[in-house]
Amino acid sequence: MQGKDLIDLGGQVAVVTGAGQNAGRATALELARHNAGGIAVNDFVPERAEAVAAEVRAMGVPALAVPFDVTDLDAVQAANAAITEQLGPATVLVNNAGMAGPGASIRPAQNFWEEDPANWPRYLGTNLYGVYNCCFAFIPNMVEAARGRIVTIVSDSGRVGEPRLAVYASSKSGVQGFMRSIAKELGRYNVTANCVSLSALLPDMPDEQRAEITQSDHMKAVMARYSIRRFGKSQDVAGLVTFLCSGAAEWITGQTYPLNGGYAPSM
Repeated sequence: MQGKDLIDLGGQVAVVTGAGQNAGRATALELARHNAGGIAVNDFVPERAEAVAAEVRAMGVPALAVPFDVTDLDAVQAANAAITEQLGPATVLVNNAGMAGPGASIRPAQNFWEEDPANWPRYLGTNLYGVYNCCFAFIPNMVEAARGRIVTIVSDSGRVGEPRLAVYASSKSGVQGFMRSIAKELGRYNVTANCVSLSALLPDMPDEQRAEITQSDHMKAVMARYSIRRFGKSQDVAGLVTFLCSGAAEWITGQTYPLNGGYAPSM
């Protein structure tokens, strides 16, 4: 006899931003495995969003690809309307889209005072305003339903600081304060709001390729800073996010959970 799934979404429709690959994709698939009523898969590349939505549908769970840029509030609100029409109102929001916007990556480069200020909006737009936009669009669904979950992916750079990542770190730190505040606003509606803070995560790749990358002296030195001597995997993120979206986490809100192999202590 199979027992009840402790990590159960109770049939809620979930939207995952930046879900066309890596941790976002793994999260969308994991939510589908745990009784989501539907999954809206966002990515700024339509083909990636549709590919993951097809994977979800193959699992027997309704899914919709919703390609948009999280910095575009009108596009986010249009996606909310489409999701409501085709899947039902989304009451689970995973703010996974991040970095420095479409096609960009995060690499330590210059000291703050040597940067080009024209680059600052790239970080603030996706990591801060993008979360504002998605929360602004989807929270009304949760308030009306008197239930919901919001999980935002942040960075250990925003918890402990990292050199030459000051603006990126401040965007990730700022969104943690935002989540703590809306957690207090939303508690009366049975809606929780939490963050998952990541350190170094490798993109999805075959085990052989991962092993080759991590065998260099440089990568071994980096891994030595972790209590668990490996980098994060997409499934690490998916597991914790799904727990926080489930009924098992209904009394957890306003928190930031480090998911980092012991890179930095909880603060």
